[in-house]
Amino acid sequence: MKTPSCVGYYWHWERDDAGVVWLTADQPERSANLLSRGVLEELNTLLLQLEKWAPAALVIQSAKPAGFFAGADIQSFAEMQHLHEAQALIAAGQRVMDRLAQTPYPTLALIHGHCMGGGLELALSCDYRIACQDGNTRIGLPEVQLGIFPAWGGTWRLTRAIGELPAMQMMLNGQLLHPKQALQLGVVHELSPQRLMVRAARDMLSHPPKARRRSLLDRLLSRPTWRWVAAAVMTRQVNKKAPLEHYPAPHALLKHWRLNMADHGQAMLGEQQAVAPLMGSHTTQQLVRLFHLKDRLKGLAKTADGAIPRHVHVVGDGVMGRAIAVWCALQGMQVSLQGLSTELLGRALQEATQLARKKRLDRLATRDLLDRLMPDQRGDGVCHADLVIEAIFEDVTAKQQLYAALEPRMREHALLATNTSAIPLQTLAQGLKRPQQLLGLHFFNPVARMPLVEVVEGPQTSMQALQMGYRFVHAIQRLPLPVKSRPGFLVNRVLMPYLMEAVRMVDEGVDMRRIDKAAMDFGMPMGPLALADAVGLDVCKAVARELVGSVGGGVPQRLLELVSAGQLGRKSGAGFYRYGRGRAKPGSRGRAFMEERDITYRLILPMLNEAAAILQEGVVADADLVDAGMVFGTGFAPFRGGPMAYAARTGEVSIIALFKELEAHFGSRFAPHSGWMAPSLRRWLQEREARHVDASWHRSDTVTANTHPTGPVPHTL
Repeated sequence: MKTPSCVGYYWHWERDDAGVVWLTADQPERSANLLSRGVLEELNTLLLQLEKWAPAALVIQSAKPAGFFAGADIQSFAEMQHLHEAQALIAAGQRVMDRLAQTPYPTLALIHGHCMGGGLELALSCDYRIACQDGNTRIGLPEVQLGIFPAWGGTWRLTRAIGELPAMQMMLNGQLLHPKQALQLGVVHELSPQRLMVRAARDMLSHPPKARRRSLLDRLLSRPTWRWVAAAVMTRQVNKKAPLEHYPAPHALLKHWRLNMADHGQAMLGEQQAVAPLMGSHTTQQLVRLFHLKDRLKGLAKTADGAIPRHVHVVGDGVMGRAIAVWCALQGMQVSLQGLSTELLGRALQEATQLARKKRLDRLATRDLLDRLMPDQRGDGVCHADLVIEAIFEDVTAKQQLYAALEPRMREHALLATNTSAIPLQTLAQGLKRPQQLLGLHFFNPVARMPLVEVVEGPQTSMQALQMGYRFVHAIQRLPLPVKSRPGFLVNRVLMPYLMEAVRMVDEGVDMRRIDKAAMDFGMPMGPLALADAVGLDVCKAVARELVGSVGGGVPQRLLELVSAGQLGRKSGAGFYRYGRGRAKPGSRGRAFMEERDITYRLILPMLNEAAAILQEGVVADADLVDAGMVFGTGFAPFRGGPMAYAARTGEVSIIALFKELEAHFGSRFAPHSGWMAPSLRRWLQEREARHVDASWHRSDTVTANTHPTGPVPHTL
């Protein structure tokens, strides 16, 4: 039995007959709890009061269905103007966590739903942790993905809870754990069904688990020599994915772990000194902005009406069709996959099994996944599907003929979606009896890794179809990006001038390795020529011809020659590179000299120019959505925030000057587009440029201060 005790603004608590205080977080007017300054201050006051009450134990839980705590309130980052404000916030959080960790009575965190960032640091400050075992629970410290690392004692407490190297791996990757993974690692002590969590808490307080003993490896790593060796190995691994000049947070975390983990006090001070400057860096600003853009895209589905499709029929047994079908089945949907080849349909089941293994599904979950994925060579599933996705090759006539065969067999209110890379919907809709039910759902390759889906609105697409599209994309754990139907939509239209300019430089004799290296030095996940090989050169050629107005100078000769020779990239074993065992080898070596600066600007500026054109045409609503599309759809250097954020940081005047410089040297395709003069874009650029100049403590950020241009690897298209 519990007796009411007190209700605060963020917390309410009650004491039961056994003397256990049950402290419940319930932040007003939010669907999820965040550890804001006010939440921390009220918790600190409560802990001071509990010192006088001397409870038998303290249990911390959440009243929110969404979860325990989603993390710190990162909106406060944008409101800070000085380094000392960041240091004060970190110190305040550390004091509260230390007070909780040092209570003379046992403490326990009951975790359900999301327990991330500062939420996990709060849970780690408790003696014991019980997590709900359902599929919605996720536990982790993803701060590195925002350009920082845990700073409320998380680095100290996680290493003590699960061991030095597992903790570092978890923090460096920003990894979110499923309940079973959290239990296996020792992040939580027990799993429980939601309905039995209170009973599990009482049982654990009565029979507490034994404390973890430090392993031999942990004892070795307490010696400076071993720690330095381990840090050096991890630094080499981190550098491959997150170079210091682009992403300082993982490197700062490694330095902190190497130097400051001898005792608790040193660890707390080290967190303050390392993380406070990161909070004001340009990298963190952009990663936090991208976090909010991700929330904006998720919000489209949350406000949309209509049912979520339950049965999806995919037509096309190629790479994309199979991948879309497998992913939808993984997300719990009934899927029928139609294709011409029994071999390829069978390969879809093999790929589903491989994905299940990668996702660490148990035998029962893997069996259920395979049961939901039905090879359907005759296409019988069309008659039962809520959503039919066409994913065949890029040919207008072939697609229109397929639609003519599909539409009479579809249910009256079922949607027809195309995964076309570039063909406008108004072209594909010709001949349809219900064109209002056609929309674009453009996935990116590899489907299992790329988070974006372009939801394409044609001139006749109904609002009901669009809203169902948003809800479907959200239901399969992807981000819906609303775009208008124009050739290439957003992502491919911006990307193609970048790829074609790279090929054009190969035509001019520039070494392809230097071209790809310049792009990767800028921050791209892979070079444009390697990307073209991964996409397929035949696909690049088809899309480039569809976008002939965007790729000034036409389709480069080298691309035409390779496709004619059957050298289509990675899938054929050769393209710009030759693929065999070991590393890919360049197909040719250029000798023409070109400054890396010129290579970089020739690659990047055409993307910016096309983005300005897209905004002028209204393909997307604003420049923020351009950045969201290019980062989440292609992996465009996240630390730069996207092409338009890069333009804003470079400065409106400087960008136009660069275009004119390149136009003088390399031709009229570099002439600045008239879209740069649009009042809305100029205002957007000037506002963001002013924010950069005003943020005085950000100027100490040496990571991206250079004016010279320097996630998952996408195959896109």
